[in-house]
Amino acid sequence: MKRLVFCFALIYSLEAAEVKPVPPPGVTISEKDRGELEAGLARLEASIQGLRGSTLAADVRIFHEAVRYALEYNEFFATEDIVRAKELLREGQARADLLAGGQSPWATAGGLVVRGYVSRLDQSVQPYGLVVPPTYAPNLPHRWRLDTWFHGRNEKLSEVNFLWDRMHNPGEFTPPDTIVLHLYGRYCNANKLAGEVDLFEALAAVKRQYAIDENRIVVRGFSMGGAACWHIAAHYAGMWAAAAPGAGFSETPEFLRVWAKETLKPSWWEQKLWHLYDATDYAVNFFNCPVVAYNGEIDSQKQAADVMERAMAQEGLRLMRVIGPNTAHRYHPDSKVAINRIIDGIAARGRDPVPRKIRFTTWTLKYNRMKWVTVDGMDKEWERARLDAKITDDHTVAVRLANVKAFTVAMGPGECPLDDTQQPVVLIDGEKVSAPAPMSDRSWSAHFRRSGGRWATAESAELPGLHKRHNLQGPIDDAFLDSFVMVRPTGAPLAPGVAGWVKSEQEHAIREWRRQFRGEAQVRDDTQVSDADIAASNLVLWGDPGSNRILARIADRLPVRWTRDSIEVGKQKFPAATSALILIYPNPLNPKKYVVVNSGFTFREYDYLNNARQVPKLPDYAVVDTTAPPDERFPGKIALAGFFDEDWQLSQ
Repeated sequence: MKRLVFCFALIYSLEAAEVKPVPPPGVTISEKDRGELEAGLARLEASIQGLRGSTLAADVRIFHEAVRYALEYNEFFATEDIVRAKELLREGQARADLLAGGQSPWATAGGLVVRGYVSRLDQSVQPYGLVVPPTYAPNLPHRWRLDTWFHGRNEKLSEVNFLWDRMHNPGEFTPPDTIVLHLYGRYCNANKLAGEVDLFEALAAVKRQYAIDENRIVVRGFSMGGAACWHIAAHYAGMWAAAAPGAGFSETPEFLRVWAKETLKPSWWEQKLWHLYDATDYAVNFFNCPVVAYNGEIDSQKQAADVMERAMAQEGLRLMRVIGPNTAHRYHPDSKVAINRIIDGIAARGRDPVPRKIRFTTWTLKYNRMKWVTVDGMDKEWERARLDAKITDDHTVAVRLANVKAFTVAMGPGECPLDDTQQPVVLIDGEKVSAPAPMSDRSWSAHFRRSGGRWATAESAELPGLHKRHNLQGPIDDAFLDSFVMVRPTGAPLAPGVAGWVKSEQEHAIREWRRQFRGEAQVRDDTQVSDADIAASNLVLWGDPGSNRILARIADRLPVRWTRDSIEVGKQKFPAATSALILIYPNPLNPKKYVVVNSGFTFREYDYLNNARQVPKLPDYAVVDTTAPPDERFPGKIALAGFFDEDWQLSQ
């Protein structure tokens, strides 16, 4: 067994060595510097132990974790990083000492401030930077505009370097009377997957500490940050006052062909999964969010705005563009002035949370909300769904749909423009459907569902039985956008010949989560998984029903058959001795959470080299032929892959 595991690890290391490591290896640290850093870490750790229970402890822990990661994982990329780390330890210790005495001056300070929060994904502490305007005062009866900034690609952007930069550099844009939130985004992923969650967790942390105007939040970024802005603005268009992406990329296939000069040979499921992030597929959503795009006149990354302009034009929308004259991959000073004038004017007016007209598209229930409408069910995931809604008069709402079988209308207190003395009329594709009247606080909500070809109101948004729904729709990578626990097997496997693959892939998933998404995965032996884990987290189960006791408990409730001899998926059968099952499915022990079998996030080393490639590479399930070794693109030869249907069953 040990020899087999070693062989898999050796094969994997040889394959992975063919691509450049991201992040790169660090520089050599002298014993003197190492000793000084370790002593500073130990002292700060002892101080942090005394701060348990403090709501501001994360503001101290960010310094400790930044230096610990760099020291433990060889991520000092230049000698100056070591100097920076020592300064960060001094700053962290100073904060710890102040907080122990009941003081936290940074929490109300203006200027450049770094802070942190504890992520629900893996319980890691994540940093963010703020630029707090000189006009800020915590006791003013005022709500502040907030601009979020997505940073560009930097493979050496360790937590040490991020914190240092955020303590010394205000960034590209500092609008007056505005708090600017600089996101770490969990390193270098264009705010996809855990990087996307970082936006909302950091935003929630800022809202807890500062009075933010929900209707004056702007998203901005440049280069890789421009790509992040395109993605976040298109998929969550109803949340922002405005969006200002600069350069970057806005989709995967054309960008890789045109800009990266790459020959693409995607599988059918990879092409479907491009619909998760390609902003071009969501172009009509910019009907609901003002956007101004920037690129330099001679910047090849103008391609992002070019393709978005074409996609928006197909929806009857004209993209506002600012172009830096004779400028490459940077902002032109005059263009910054023009962009600020546009964005400041839009932000001053603010977002309209309940416009009279909405145009919305999605390809997945992951992105299912626009302003006051929410798609609760689709006829078929990974095909385009459309929902256009219009308040036509003071008591009528007209809705046009495609690939939608259930939806909700919801307007908050004081937001409903309908006449609350009349019964509202809802027209769904011309069909008249009665709906409950608005409440006396001027709020209104109603759920609608199609059954037997007819529309009717429903008691709730929840469809009866097991169905794909928001945050329970797959693919495999979706399990890593909420709290998850890696579960190691401790028993005897049904297929000993695959045990080496399982161990290698498990170690790969844990290692690469930390390298690419900057947290340390929670890991338990299968004998240690608690009821609390099952209730609160997605479970990532490694092994097979023989080796993993949690998997053994649920194996007969999964839509596959797994025995000592074979893995059966529908009518197809694969030898258990040389095959591994990969799967995401609602946890039979808690159907509100996922189980994942034998997989971490699904893009790999080759995809780290270009952010446009960092999209899910496997759908809801796959069978891996382990006679072909893992490489920098796949965990082995993919013998079968597919998506479950809307009822989480194998498609016929």
